[in-house]
Order: sequence, then structure tokens, then C-alpha cells
Amino acid sequence: MAHERWDRAVYRATPAPATTVTHDVGLLVLRLFLGLTMAAHGTQKLFGWFGGPGLDATGKGFSMSGYPAGDAMAVIAGLAETLGGLGLALGLLTPLAGAALIGVFVNILDVRGLSPFFAPKGVELELALLAGIVALTLTGPGRFSVDHFLPVLRESRPRYSVLALVLGVVAGVVVLLVRD
Repeated sequence: MAHERWDRAVYRATPAPATTVTHDVGLLVLRLFLGLTMAAHGTQKLFGWFGGPGLDATGKGFSMSGYPAGDAMAVIAGLAETLGGLGLALGLLTPLAGAALIGVFVNILDVRGLSPFFAPKGVELELALLAGIVALTLTGPGRFSVDHFLPVLRESRPRYSVLALVLGVVAGVVVLLVRD
């Protein structure tokens, strides 16, 4: 019984609470920074833009890290980062964009390891980016987003947010399982 009440309380479709303009501008700034940063990382992998390695070198890096079909993994990671980042920046299908990026970070953190936290070999930057992506996935993109005009996402935010987090982690772990 208590479980059913909790389910109804967490997953019921309710209108989003009223927010202030500064709240929505803050979410916009966070979305733009995180989303465009991730999209730029993706284009480094896919096209070699912004001084990136491009597909061949990225594919070799994936192979050296124990992933089968390194070139295919480079394309998958590059697309996940580029499209997930652009989705996050635009506030377009934000839960799905968050899931794509969370899956990427599950793999990044596994490859990098969690031992050292601070630079030069630390993961503090990766964890900060991941925390921002998780926060946006849970809170939603705000009023200044494409999602704001999609009623199904506006009305069922808690359900889609939690499902996106689970999807991102599961997808990331599935990819890890194919790694040597």
C-alpha cells in the first residue's frame, strides 16, 4: 500500500510548478554550456573539429581501451555526444539527450578509473559535467526550451527523468560489457 502511494505521488502527471525568469535563464545557461561542450567533444571525435583527433584516431583509442570495433564505437560515442549535446543545448527531448550523455560518461569514468580525483589524471571535470547533465535530466530544461512546447514532456517530467537516468546507466553498462 505505501509503495502504491509513493508511486502515485512520484509519477502522477502534474503541471510543472511556476518558475521565475531567473530560474529559467539559469537552466538555459547551464544547458547551453554543458550541451555545446558535449557537442563540441562529439564533433572532435567525428570530424576532427576544434583540434580533435577525428574518427580514425578516436577509433584506435577505443580499440586500445578494449572496445571491439573501435571505429564503430568512435561513431557511436561521437554521435551520442554530438546529438545528446545539441539536444541538451536546445532543450529538445532533454531526458533522451541526458540518457545519451549519461551512457557516455559511464564509459568515460570506467576507462579513466575513479582513483585520482584531481588533475592531472583526475576525473573531477568529468564528474562535474556528469553532475550537471544529471541535474538537467532531473529538473528539466526550463521555459526557454523546445521541450517547453511539448506537453507530454512538461506533464510527465518525473517519470521521464527517472526513466532517462536508468536508460543512460543501463546503456552505458551494456556497452561496458562488450569491452575486453
